[in-house]
Formats: sequence, structure tokens, C-alpha cells
Amino acid sequence: MLEPQIYRFPKPADSEDDPVVITGIGIAASVGSDREAVWQAIQTGQSGIRRTRRDESFGNLEIPCGMVDWIETKPHRLKSVALSELVAAEALSDANIHWPSVDPQRFATSISTQFGDIGYLYMDPQVRNQFPLPADQPQWWKEFMPCSASSIIPNRFGLQGPRLCHATACASGLVSTIAAARMIQDGGADFALCGAADMVHELMLTSFYRMGVLANPPDPQTACRPFDVDRTGFVMGEGAAMMVLEKRSQARQRGAKVYAELASSSTLCLAAHVTGLDGAADTLAYLIRQLVTKAGWDYRGPDYINAHGTGTSQNDSSELAGIRQGLDQLADQVLVSSNKAVLGHLINAAGSVELAITAMAMRDGFAPPPMNLKNQEERGRIDCLAEYGVKTRLDRALKLSLAFGGHVVGIGLQRCQEEAMQRASVPLAPEARVRKTAQVASRRAA
Repeated sequence: MLEPQIYRFPKPADSEDDPVVITGIGIAASVGSDREAVWQAIQTGQSGIRRTRRDESFGNLEIPCGMVDWIETKPHRLKSVALSELVAAEALSDANIHWPSVDPQRFATSISTQFGDIGYLYMDPQVRNQFPLPADQPQWWKEFMPCSASSIIPNRFGLQGPRLCHATACASGLVSTIAAARMIQDGGADFALCGAADMVHELMLTSFYRMGVLANPPDPQTACRPFDVDRTGFVMGEGAAMMVLEKRSQARQRGAKVYAELASSSTLCLAAHVTGLDGAADTLAYLIRQLVTKAGWDYRGPDYINAHGTGTSQNDSSELAGIRQGLDQLADQVLVSSNKAVLGHLINAAGSVELAITAMAMRDGFAPPPMNLKNQEERGRIDCLAEYGVKTRLDRALKLSLAFGGHVVGIGLQRCQEEAMQRASVPLAPEARVRKTAQVASRRAA
């Protein structure tokens, strides 16, 4: 059992009485163009992963990836920016904001980097070097910068508050959410739109291919196998998520409904290797203890953990060890899964999409299955749900991200403490993969 007197990680002064809450969500990925479609695909294990084609600028590579095929973009129009606009519109609509009463200068944005447009490299040099470009040529510089989305999105929706853009690899989505929440807690904004988007880019795909970390079995839909001893690597994917954050008191005043409260957050440095993880998992265990004690869950722990779960031996083994070490006996009761077998690894967008899915899992009381898990990794002895999720009330959840560069980041979510403000649950899809004969111990406080 954790000993809370050892770990003292106090919350900001006003966070306990007036926490930051999630009032709007937008999600898009290979499996769907809106949050409910993506969430239903997660419930049912409907994979969006296929092989790349030679006409997709990846040369001769034909690698399993979660590609977004349903969106149309103009030449040299970044798919990640188009996805950002789509999910931002959905999140803002979902938050049901009365715009005449909003001060646009107090509506902040915190949107992570995306890989910039390099289409100009393929232009005829004689055309590329002209300035200005001929009228019939795309203005590639408009989306060249990695922070393009963090400028385009607030401009598109008239959000004139502070703008932040973080580049912390696969942890970017969570870091962006933490930064947005802190702007609200510090009084710098009333609302914040936060999130990330990413696409499968030829430079990133070929780089990971040369590293030898990409899974490439005969069947692309079973390529990604988080927490399975037979895993062979990870699968890249495309997608985006945005969330609207605000203080609970403001949400109450305007009659908004809440997905979840941000109960805690933490960012740590692994300080071991630019791409490697600490096999002993001491840093991750410390992060989990921080999240639990900051949130005040010392004797209960989380009901559910949405893990980073890439399907690489280093990540899976280290993550399960960190969960066990960080939660000790409470790890016997926690449910753990990863969304990457269905969506692929969304890189910069992974944390945002998976945090949004975690909030929806809490709304509907369903810990979703990770899929493709036949022979579970033994380390940590954690319930990783295998092929079937568990229908149960989820009051407390963690989202973890472990990123290149040594970034170890987590966010704790809890059910809104005011029952009247909670989002109404939505029935699961008829084909949802639900564990039918499970003995699920109660993780709620006595």
C-alpha cells in the first residue's frame, strides 16, 4: 500500500475547490471522422490499419499504418492541419459555448507541433526559387512551420488568447493539455482549446523503418500487439484530437456538461537515452505515485490506465513494471489497455487522442480492450484486458505517455464531483467486445 506521508506533491492552491474540467471533445482517426465513430471502433476492435501504397510518397515501402483515407486535401495541404480544423470544430461545438458572452482574448490555445510541409522540395527548382510563386503553385510556406496548426486553428475560429506550441515527441498531446490547464489555473484564460494532430510523413516513416522498430507481419490488422510477448514493433497512424478546458465553476454557471476533471498531472525526465527507456522503470513509478497522491487517491488508486502501449518490447515491459512498482498492491485492481492496435501510434497526437478516449471511457463506464493480445507479457502481472474490455464504473483514470527524448508524462482524470454536471453515458456499440465473465473487484472508496 502506498504511504502518502512520504510523497508530498501539493496541488495548485485553487485546483481542489475549482478544478479544470473537459467540456468538449473532438476526435478523428483512420477509423472515423468524429469522436463517437472513433470510440465505437475502439469498443469493437475495428482496426484502421492497412499497408501503405507506392503512390503515397513512401517509395517502395509497404508498411502497416493507420491511414486516414476519408479526408480530401488540396495539393501540399497538410492532412494534419486539415484534421486539426475538423476536430477543433467538433470540440468547440460539443462544449456548447455561447460565443457572444466569450472574450476571445481570454480563449487560449495549446496545440502541439506537426511535421511541416516539405512539398516544395519536390518542385522544379526553377519554380521553387521564384518569389512570389506563380499563382498556380501552392504557397508551401503557409504550412511549413511545425507550429503551423497552432497558428491556423485559432485564426480559423477567432481565438485571440495566448497560443502555445510544444514539441515533446509522443508526449506532446499530454504536455499541451497540461500547459492549457495551467493557463486557466493561473488566470491567464477562461477557456482553452488544446490538442494535437499528426500524419504519416515519409521522413518519419522511413526513419522509423531504418531504426527497425516498425512491425511488418503479413496481416497488417494484427501488426500492433501491445503487451503481447509475440509483438514485433509499433505501427504508425494518423489522427487528431482537441479538447475544450475551463474551470468547473464556469462550466456550472453556463450549464455545461463535463466529461471529467483534471485531478493531477506530472512531467518528468527519464535522462537515460534519447530513444531508450529505463528498464527498471523507476522514473515511471515515481510519476505514477505523483499522479496518485496529487489527486488524493492514495488508498484507492486509478480504476483504469490508458497506457502508452506501443507494442515494442522495451516500452511494454518497462511500462508494466512501472505500473506495478508505482501502485504496489493497488495494481492488482487496475485495468490497463492501449489504443494503438486499432489506431496505430499517432506520434505527436497520441497523447491527445488517447486522453480524449480515456475521458469517453469514463463517461460510458467501459475500459476498452487493447486488441491483438493473445499471450500477455508477464512482467508486473497486470490485467491488460486481452481481447475484451470491462463494463464497470470508472471514477479515476490515468493516461501515460513515454516519449523519445526522455519525456515521461501523465494526467489523472476523475469523474466530475458534481453529479448534475456529469455527461450522460452513451450505450456501447452492439458489437462492443465486453468481457462477459469477469470478477471485477470494486475500486470505489468504501
